[in-house]
Amino acid sequence: MADRVRLAIVVAEFNYDVTYLMLQKAIEHAKFLGAEVTYVAKVPGTYDMPIIVDELLRRDDVDAVAAISAVIQGETKHDEVVAHQAARKLMDLSVEHKKPVGMGIIGPGANRMQALERAEEYARRAVEAAVKLARRFELLRGSKYTGTTVFIE
Repeated sequence: MADRVRLAIVVAEFNYDVTYLMLQKAIEHAKFLGAEVTYVAKVPGTYDMPIIVDELLRRDDVDAVAAISAVIQGETKHDEVVAHQAARKLMDLSVEHKKPVGMGIIGPGANRMQALERAEEYARRAVEAAVKLARRFELLRGSKYTGTTVFIE
């Protein structure tokens, strides 16, 4: 990894009134943090994210991925199934590929107004987590314990 973290953003099209705002804030925050956005991949919905995230994590020009979406509560518990399964798989992919995946999934249990209120914060947090972890992971890889505590920050 170079000095600049190469970040991919995966955004769900479902609830696009919310996720479009999230995407704009994610790109803006990545630039603020000095990260380079190498890919923006749109997927139909949150449940569809893992296959694209998996492919992006395999690429040499991606150091980390920010996954952003909004899972709005309906009349059933479908939102819980979608959000929990996607989150679990995204975490598994991060560990499998040894590259960070920042999770900016609003929900489950959020209504549309709550999602709109949280859009900017969740997008920023997903990007920040992915970028910080990529940088710290690189520091950890290059460090060695020599008798004094090694701080990775």
